[in-house]
Amino acid sequence: MAVKLNQLLKFPVKYLPAITALITLFSLPVKAATFLVTDRTTFGGNDEVDWVSLGKVFQFNPITNEISGLLPNSFSATSEGGLGLDVNIAPSDNPLITKPFVFQTSPFPGIRTNFANGDYVLFGGIDVTGFGPNASFPTDGNGGPFTITFDKPVFGAGTQIAVDDRFTFDAFVSAYDINDNLLGTFSAQGTSSLLLDNSALFLGVRSDEANISRLVFSSSFPEQGLAINKVSIIGVPEPTYTLAILIFGVSGGVLRLRQRS
Repeated sequence: MAVKLNQLLKFPVKYLPAITALITLFSLPVKAATFLVTDRTTFGGNDEVDWVSLGKVFQFNPITNEISGLLPNSFSATSEGGLGLDVNIAPSDNPLITKPFVFQTSPFPGIRTNFANGDYVLFGGIDVTGFGPNASFPTDGNGGPFTITFDKPVFGAGTQIAVDDRFTFDAFVSAYDINDNLLGTFSAQGTSSLLLDNSALFLGVRSDEANISRLVFSSSFPEQGLAINKVSIIGVPEPTYTLAILIFGVSGGVLRLRQRS
């Protein structure tokens, strides 16, 4: 859609200031706005990380009380689009709480949640006595916070979130840029249940530019296990100069039509 020099020279001089003003208007840098999104369907993600890609899924043997598939508190993952990211889950100071793990939520006798049936969920950890017949309610767990750091800044990222054994809770997310400057902190009320109905709160942060390098998720109940499902990411922007080129091309077409008429 580029305009050749000889075509540009044919434009009436009186229209050039208006065209220049339009290009300048859409080329000027605008201070980025960072805002909360609580609906995954309108978030606009074009990439994602599903925790099953880590290759470890939680297993518990009730006969031997053996647990397998645990993760370290810090690990790396790769999105479907090839974006690298680092995950850090703050360790608990309770020695009875397990390391983090990924489980697939499913009907009884599986692990029921209010994520969608079949979702793979990253969980902070749980008190091992919670697997016994005398488990207390609510069961202690690791509430993080969960920190996700992207190899390259993104336009946005978000996930659904729940807290073990808490019917209602406040969820928090903070976004930081590559220089560790706080872009914004947001909160929303979430719910947890065993309904497998995909009602878990979506907590996403978007920006007008690719400046989000790190997200930190937490809840109002850090003593209970925090859980998140797949992470939606907005990682591929529309080039900022495309709109300016489009305006220039359309303006040139309109002017040519006026000349012919």
